[in-house]
Amino acid sequence: MTVKRWVTVSKIPVFLLCLWPLGWVVTAAYQNTLGPDPAKAIVLFMGIWALRFLCITLAVTPLKRILKFSQLLRFRRMLGLYALFYAVLHVAAYFFFLLNLDVAELYQDLFKRPYILVGAMALILLIALGVTSPRAVMKRMGKNWQKLHRMIYVSVLLVLLHYLWLSKSGYGEPLLYVLIVVALLGYRLIPHINPLVRAFVSGRAVDKDG
Repeated sequence: MTVKRWVTVSKIPVFLLCLWPLGWVVTAAYQNTLGPDPAKAIVLFMGIWALRFLCITLAVTPLKRILKFSQLLRFRRMLGLYALFYAVLHVAAYFFFLLNLDVAELYQDLFKRPYILVGAMALILLIALGVTSPRAVMKRMGKNWQKLHRMIYVSVLLVLLHYLWLSKSGYGEPLLYVLIVVALLGYRLIPHINPLVRAFVSGRAVDKDG
């Protein structure tokens, strides 16, 4: 089996594995094991997994470079769409379980609670990325597609801010995700930093020779 064929076949178990969090929370809700406030537990669970899938999506490029396995990029779109999927479930659970489908209360929350507005902004960006993810759209957009999809960095930062802002029981877990995202984004800067360092060092050497 060729590497390309192996990647194509392996997409099926990866796809099903990405559905595991949804299956787990549905089972836990059915068994009534989500704690004293199941509604909040479901909302938080979906939001956490949206953030996790964003981190996993951002990790694809560094892993590709480290492992020198470019076929990993073929999983990136699916993982990004799962981040959107869980983000939509997060918002849907919040609207259905916590607001009881009250549109007026949702509108008020957007302005009363800034972290809700930040989360909404992140969701809008993720929807834009999801809608433009197909290859046909990529070809039509050309270079603009890559510019738009760099907004994933903005969306993950907004999600982190949303998470930090609403955390009341401590910042331990949110800060762990901050460190992960900083590491993933920092890795992307290395190719840009090295030329600057070399230019700085060579510039100092020229000054000394002069």
